[in-house]
Amino acid sequence: LTFYVSQRLDERQNHNARPIAMSEDGINQVILQRNYQHHYVANGTINGETVTFLVDTGATTVSVPAHLAEKLQLQPGAVQLTNTANGVIETRATRIDELRLGTITLHKVRASINPGMRSDEILLGMSALKTIEFTHRDGTLTLKQY
Repeated sequence: LTFYVSQRLDERQNHNARPIAMSEDGINQVILQRNYQHHYVANGTINGETVTFLVDTGATTVSVPAHLAEKLQLQPGAVQLTNTANGVIETRATRIDELRLGTITLHKVRASINPGMRSDEILLGMSALKTIEFTHRDGTLTLKQY
């Protein structure tokens, strides 16, 4: 029973464990459904490792919890000050060699390693989303890479 309830809660949090993805005429498209909290959460990969993304158009960069950085093969770079919802914190600059979400693949994505993040979700910020067209309508987020 505990396993079943846990699995159902995970499904409510992340409807996009396997996002709807397609490629046609050189356009890669991913369709995400929002979760019960009205967030867009989806599984993908960073440098070949499976991760969970939380789409955050308010985040300047992709933000990775510090406890995941080594597993994701991210090298900490320069210390930088970052404005967050909880105030200004010190993060480390880094670069993601390969980020995948469904059929969308991005290379050399600017990111930050954030020691203040406790969850395992990666904030998918504008350093990744800036090259992707996205449309939000009726609880569905459509991402297109041309």
